[in-house]
Amino acid sequence: MRVLKDLFDKNEIWAEKIEAADPGFFAALSKQQTPDYLWIGCSDSRVPANEIVGLMPGEIFVHRNIANLVVHTDLNCLSVIQFAVEVLKVKHIIVCGHYGCGGIKAAMENGEHGLIDNWLRNIKDIHRFRQAELDFVQDPKKKLDLMCELNVVEQVSNVCHTTIVQNAWKNKQDLSIHGWIYDIADGRLKDLDVCITQADEIAETHRLK
Repeated sequence: MRVLKDLFDKNEIWAEKIEAADPGFFAALSKQQTPDYLWIGCSDSRVPANEIVGLMPGEIFVHRNIANLVVHTDLNCLSVIQFAVEVLKVKHIIVCGHYGCGGIKAAMENGEHGLIDNWLRNIKDIHRFRQAELDFVQDPKKKLDLMCELNVVEQVSNVCHTTIVQNAWKNKQDLSIHGWIYDIADGRLKDLDVCITQADEIAETHRLK
């Protein structure tokens, strides 16, 4: 089937519903986008950014990849961050992972998964750095949950280490970096109590002069 008619039908219903609730919504939206938030999340189809936080189109800028990673060589992610910070002037960058993440689980295994193993290497490094902390947890599910949380914390640091974010802080731009995690089992977000608002809050080795 060349045309997925059911999806086009659903789109028609959705667009009519939005327009009926807020006449002129799409006309106004087409002229500008001024989100306050950049969401860096996992590609998992069960973790849709807008729906989770109840925001409409235009209210949140989104980047998603396997296991919500921020890698210093990933020009795609870095370009999104730069556009969000320098052009859209977002006030918050949210790194949101989720419990039961397949990418995290795969990275904790020793099996071969193909091309994705090169991407998961970034998670394996976190696993290695936090090995003692993870070894203390015996229950496999709790260990996976902890690793999902530790990954978010690490990615928040990676966001803060970019020249994009540090230059924004240097220029007195109001910008906060948050670490959250989502539970697919109940639809609830959890704040991991990680919020960085200035360069003084990150390790000195990563601060730009």
